[in-house]
Amino acid sequence: MAAIKAMLAAGQPPTDVAGRRQRLDSLTARYEMPADVLVEEVDANGVRAEWTSTPAADPARVILFLHGGGYVSGSIRSHRHMIAQAGREAGTRTLALDYRLAPEHPFPAALDDALTGYRFLLSQGFQPENIVIAGESAGGGLAIATLVSLREAGTALPACAWCSSPWTDLEMSGATMQTKARVDPLIQRPYLQELAAAYLQGRDPRMPMVSPIHADLRGLPPLLIQVGSDETLLDDAVRLAGVAAAADVRTTLQVWPHMIHAWHLFYEQLADGRRALAEMGAFVRARLG
Repeated sequence: MAAIKAMLAAGQPPTDVAGRRQRLDSLTARYEMPADVLVEEVDANGVRAEWTSTPAADPARVILFLHGGGYVSGSIRSHRHMIAQAGREAGTRTLALDYRLAPEHPFPAALDDALTGYRFLLSQGFQPENIVIAGESAGGGLAIATLVSLREAGTALPACAWCSSPWTDLEMSGATMQTKARVDPLIQRPYLQELAAAYLQGRDPRMPMVSPIHADLRGLPPLLIQVGSDETLLDDAVRLAGVAAAADVRTTLQVWPHMIHAWHLFYEQLADGRRALAEMGAFVRARLG
């Protein structure tokens, strides 16, 4: 963890959109994809996407993955190695969406693309009970918004959902925005305020489809929420778990001591990254099919 924090602290963080996108992609460029992972590009009904699978993957089971990056950065490339490993642990294929990003494509573009990706899986013959929806950081909040939107549309919901380090409050009102600021090397309130402004472009940050801690979560499938204790977004995850539990959603909240935001990305260097993915895999295997 000390080596990872030193890497994250090196250099001056870029302030322009292109620089931020390049930096996130470069953070994980050092990690090579295992030779047994099959990677295939696909057009998911107009949304650029990518399949990954390993020899042990059940072709009928799939994780639909929504990457992090604050709705402004992040890509299939930045998260490819991690979601491939998640599929290995869960025994599934994965479909990662390259959903549209702000500021070029503000809300609801990302949500529209996530819904399109889910419906693409249904059109390909995947049964809802064999689908997992997953997201990291902004992708975690987007995953919950997608579930609520599917429920409201009367669409059959997936078997379960996995949210890692979810961003669920675009007002940034959680107490850990301040109490964890000194130990979080990645996410600070001013940075998140910029990202939220780019995504919302004047809309209300309390809208349930952007801040799902304000959503009605009744009827959602079982949730696994994983968050590090050193995250400014710790309260986002804890409050999401509380809202889900109050809505009678079967909810598992895991707080990983001393872990930083999106620590799963560094699983090749970090034992707790590998353990967290293994626990996610066990959760998914217990609920699919």
